[in-house]
Amino acid sequence: MRAAWYDRQGPPREVLQVGELPDPQPGEGEVRVRVAVSGIHVGDLGKRQGWWGSTMSFPRVVPHGDGAGVIDAVGSGVDPSRVGERVWVYLAQSYRPFGTAAEYTVVPARHAVALPAEVPYEQAAGLGIPGITAHRAIFADGPVDGQRVVVTGALGAVGRAALAVARRAGALVIATVRTPEQVEQALAAGAHHAVDVASGDVATRILDHTGGEPIDRVAELAFDANLATNLEILRIGGVIATYATVAAEPAIPYWPLGFQNITVRFLSNDDFPESANEAASVELTAALVAGDLRYPIAARLPLTGIAEAHELVEHGSAGGRVVLDI
Repeated sequence: MRAAWYDRQGPPREVLQVGELPDPQPGEGEVRVRVAVSGIHVGDLGKRQGWWGSTMSFPRVVPHGDGAGVIDAVGSGVDPSRVGERVWVYLAQSYRPFGTAAEYTVVPARHAVALPAEVPYEQAAGLGIPGITAHRAIFADGPVDGQRVVVTGALGAVGRAALAVARRAGALVIATVRTPEQVEQALAAGAHHAVDVASGDVATRILDHTGGEPIDRVAELAFDANLATNLEILRIGGVIATYATVAAEPAIPYWPLGFQNITVRFLSNDDFPESANEAASVELTAALVAGDLRYPIAARLPLTGIAEAHELVEHGSAGGRVVLDI
C-alpha cells in the first residue's frame, strides 16, 4: 500500500516519507479500512514533532488518528457483513503505530463508526480527536440540558463540535471568538450568543447574555489565559473542562478556585473511557447527519503533499480543516 511515515521525530519536510509498505491485516476484533480521506489534528503534529515531551513509542509511525473510508476486511469475531460499510475511524494511531495516512488502516471494530451516505468523507475524516474531545468537555460532568455553557475558541475544530453537541443537548451556548468579524460565524456554527475577546470586558458581556446568571460549564481551549475570566463567570460548583493551555505550567489560583468549589477537568483524547468514546461517536454522527456540525475544509492535498499539509496545520494558515485525499 501507499503510505506516509516517519522513523524519527522532527520537522515535516525532514522526516515524513511517502512510499510502499505492506498491506496490514486485521486481527481478532479488528477491521481494515480502505482510507478515502485522512484527517490531521494538532496532536498528530505533536507526536511527529516531539512536542510536550513526547517520544516515539514505535520505530516507525504512519501518522494521523482520524480518517474515513470503507471497511474492506474484518478479523475474527467481527460480523463479516461490515465489509463494504462506510465508516469514520478514531484513535487509529493511539497506542498503535499505523494511522490513516495510508491506503489502509486497521482499528478495533468499535473505533470504526458507521457513516451514512449523505455525509461526505471529508466532514467525518477529522472528527475523532476534536469531536470526541468536545463531547467529553461538554458531558464528562453530566447532562447540560437547561444549563449555561461557554465554549472558548468556538471556531476551532474542538469548539465547533462543542457548540453542536451542547446546543443539541439543550444548553444555552455562548461562544467566545477572537474578533468581532467572527461573531456571525460562531452564531452560524450553533452558538446562541457569541462574544469576541478583542473588544474586552469578556466576563461582563458573557453574563449579559444570561441575564446575570452564572455559567455552569466552560469548554476551555486556553486554560491559563482564560482562568481569570472563568473565575468571574462560573457558579459555585461550576466546571472548567480544558483540553489545552498556552503556558505548559501555569500558576493556579488555588484559593479562588477552592472557595468556589470549581472542578477543573483536564482532558487528553487518547485515554477517555471507552463508554465515553462510544457515546460521543453516536452523537457526533447524528450531528453530522442533521447538519448541526460542519467543518470548513480549507485544503485538500494528496498523500504526497503530507508535509505541506502538516505545515498548514502547524502554522494555522489554512483557515479551516486540512485533509489528505488518499
